[in-house]
Amino acid sequence: LGSQIYASCSEADSLAVTVLVFSCALKDGTPTSKTFEHVTSEIGAEEAEEVGVEHLLRDIKDTTVGTLSQRITNQVHGLKGLNSKLLDIRSYLEKVAVGKLPINHQIIYQLQDVFNLLPDVNLQEFVKAFYLKTNDQMVVVYLASLIRSVVALHNLINNKIANRDAEKKEGQEKEESKKERKDEKEKEKEKSEAKKEEKKEKK
Repeated sequence: LGSQIYASCSEADSLAVTVLVFSCALKDGTPTSKTFEHVTSEIGAEEAEEVGVEHLLRDIKDTTVGTLSQRITNQVHGLKGLNSKLLDIRSYLEKVAVGKLPINHQIIYQLQDVFNLLPDVNLQEFVKAFYLKTNDQMVVVYLASLIRSVVALHNLINNKIANRDAEKKEGQEKEESKKERKDEKEKEKEKSEAKKEEKKEKK
């Protein structure tokens, strides 16, 4: 009978862009059913746009952007998107429970599969493996902190040594300049005395 395309793109926290086609399906011996069908979609940019974005990114200098910070940011965005999807599921189940929406057994089966795939957090083997993994990660973080502290102390010591050597060099240069000025004054004094003696001899 016809179809309409619906495209929804929420904020940057969303996981993906969803494109659906609303269509009316006709089957033999059954009434017309209205369904949503997913459409494969892709977001891209032209070459000129990509070049422009690259030039803009070159001018952005943010020292906080790194591998670790980028991973954490991606995880936060993913968790926010997961929270949004869970809220949608809860809203749907609440509406089904009060009778505002009809029961869709396919959705219920998929939700049941999701719950079946969840790990048993009370299982002793799972708890032990989780603790081991957490301890391994914390050891890496601890060692990284120690290494950063040692490197910082090493740089501080090198900085102090460099400053001390620079002060010594500056003091030596000042003493040498004073000595040179003193020698120049003595030479000028000797020259002036020699000139005076020459004048006396001429007289």
